[in-house]
Amino acid sequence: MTDIQSQLSLINRGSDELLIEAELVERLKGGHPLRIKAGFDPTAPDLHLGHTVLINKLRHFQELGHHVMFLIGDFTGMIGDPTGKNVTRPPLSREQILANAETYREQVFKILDPDRTEVCFNSSWFEPIGAAGMIRLAALHTVARMLERDDFSKRYANGQPIAIHEFLYPLCQGYDSVAMKADVELGGTDQKFNLLVGRELQKHYGQRPQCVLMMPLLEGLDGTNKMSKSLGNYIGIAEPPKEIFGKLMSISDDLMWRYYDLLSFRSGSEITVFRREVAAGRNPRDVKVLLAQEIVARFHSAAEAIAALADFEARFQKGALPDEMPEFALPAASIAQILKQAGLVASTSEALRMIDGGGVRANGERIADKSLALAAGDTVVLQVGKRKFARVTLL
Repeated sequence: MTDIQSQLSLINRGSDELLIEAELVERLKGGHPLRIKAGFDPTAPDLHLGHTVLINKLRHFQELGHHVMFLIGDFTGMIGDPTGKNVTRPPLSREQILANAETYREQVFKILDPDRTEVCFNSSWFEPIGAAGMIRLAALHTVARMLERDDFSKRYANGQPIAIHEFLYPLCQGYDSVAMKADVELGGTDQKFNLLVGRELQKHYGQRPQCVLMMPLLEGLDGTNKMSKSLGNYIGIAEPPKEIFGKLMSISDDLMWRYYDLLSFRSGSEITVFRREVAAGRNPRDVKVLLAQEIVARFHSAAEAIAALADFEARFQKGALPDEMPEFALPAASIAQILKQAGLVASTSEALRMIDGGGVRANGERIADKSLALAAGDTVVLQVGKRKFARVTLL
């Protein structure tokens, strides 16, 4: 195991907050592998790059020799965590949960070492405790304390309904840490309340409270909202190589650095060099290509990363994509309306003529459907003719 400061440097890379660092240092001084936990509710069949921020950090802990526990919330997924939402999330059926969980197992090992990863399912300890055990667990927290959680308090103040089962979610997530005897739990910044409940429950059960490492929420392709399937601004890790590559090439140059910090396995010193080179005049598109190839190779193969680059270059006519282009945030609408609002055509009728003539492309693909509607959350590079370009994010 490396020295304490080297471990802390890697652990803190890209993180938002570590609670409590002094406690983590004491555990690291013990010299034995720590039990590192991160949980994922299988509420959708595929993971996207936003999910991998936590999984990448688990990989860092593996590289440092610690014991990684990847928790699939097959029980809590049926409750539904409303984090960041103003309404109750509908729970999924047992069948949906199990089907999604299986895809998670397949996808996570594209990042983690399967021989050094313990996959856990929280139904294995929640189903045995039964109704009586859940009542005893619920007795450990008050309604007043639950209403300290930001989304609950806002909904309560606004007279929006909060279902009783939603109060169980933070308690269940906290009890996961008790059952798993976690030394460290990872979570997004929107999970802070739940993560701290884990510390409290561990104290109640006579365990040393876990340290909490919070990772930032990765912005989606629009550069503004959290990456989300519901917003359509995501990059799924199971998507075809060309799709992943093209979407990554569509992000803004500023967002590229955020993706490097949270998604790349390159060292911090390498990324610093890239930043200096771009500041000195290197084309940021070249650096973005390296990121896109790294991500495609991780989830597919190096050969497919090379092929995706070749396809991208061919679709954009070997360098026809300009180094800089205007950027717009526009309401979702038809392709003709978007082209006009972005200033790429003078009128919607001109847009329709250009589409008929094969002169309109979106992310390098020729558009033939004049009725095409671009969806909210999409970010696309639009091209009209050979020289007119714009990057548009749909709201």
